Amino acid sequence: MVSESKKSMIAPYEAVGVVAAQSLGEPGTQMTMRTFHYAGVAEHVPTGLPRLIEIVDAKKEPKKPIIDIALKSVYARSPTEAEKVARELGAVFASEVARIEDDLAERQIVITYSEKDGKALGVSFAALKKALEETFPDLRARGEGEIVIKFEKTAKVKKKTKSGTSEGPETEKIITLKSIRRSANKIRDIVVKGIKGISRAVVIKGDGEYFIRASGFNITGAVAHSAVDLKRVYTNNIKEIERVYGIEAARNAIVREIRQVMDMQKLFVDIRHIMLIADAMCISGQIKSIGRHGLSGEKVGVLARAAFEETVKHLINASVSAEEDKLIGVTENIIVGQTVPVGTGKILLAMKAKRKKKKEKEKE
Repeated sequence: MVSESKKSMIAPYEAVGVVAAQSLGEPGTQMTMRTFHYAGVAEHVPTGLPRLIEIVDAKKEPKKPIIDIALKSVYARSPTEAEKVARELGAVFASEVARIEDDLAERQIVITYSEKDGKALGVSFAALKKALEETFPDLRARGEGEIVIKFEKTAKVKKKTKSGTSEGPETEKIITLKSIRRSANKIRDIVVKGIKGISRAVVIKGDGEYFIRASGFNITGAVAHSAVDLKRVYTNNIKEIERVYGIEAARNAIVREIRQVMDMQKLFVDIRHIMLIADAMCISGQIKSIGRHGLSGEKVGVLARAAFEETVKHLINASVSAEEDKLIGVTENIIVGQTVPVGTGKILLAMKAKRKKKKEKEKE
């Protein structure tokens, strides 16, 4: 074990950053631009280079977010129970269970409930009405199946204060036809059942239990359900993991996501290179990208920043404030033609020559 641990140790002054960049960058050029198909969930989830760029650029939201929801053992054993939970979690929009039309001549929006679609998705007329009442409290129902929202020419609204609360004096606001149409579009996107941000939930069997995979990334909404095992909810949206679980969990997610990309492409990269990149991205306590707005744009040396992007901007800013470059990085030393201070370039050798004795000098 001692010899194995010694083998795995890195030599002093090793250029670990350069090696990690090379170890991920070179296989990155071998990647295909294929997309991966998750049956019935997200149409085409990016893999390979597009996904790797998404991760290292610390995008706010991936192109196709996916959430894996693990269930408590009672629900995870039975496919019917898991299906039931999946139906409860998947968001159902008002436009899926009703026909929404704006009648601009009468200044009203007519919502016609579809009993067939409602039964299929488990949404009753009462549930639809209740969901709409939260946004439009003065709506009225025409029998069982039709809701009408009437708009007056003006409406009284309270002015918002600086703190954002609506406690100011009342003012009259003109309701235009454009705003009525905007309201109709807003109604279409109202969630009448399920969790906002989670859609197309399907049940999948894996590792001897059933779990739910869905499109979207609302972790806080998913864990609120009593059947969900909150310790095992995962999404490919790293920013959402950081927001809910913290920076340490986000770091693990970066390692997992990059490794998944590499494994899918049959490229084998040592985990330590991936871990170094994840550590560099998370060291400040929040996720930073590896670009001009992140790590590369915050390098200590002026020349290192200028060598990457926005050269003129960095040089002008540095000259205005008389900034000094200590030449401690790799890039700066390559630019000025010096030995790079890593590896053997960091070690200076001093030779101590033997002094000749007096007798030997006399002989000479």
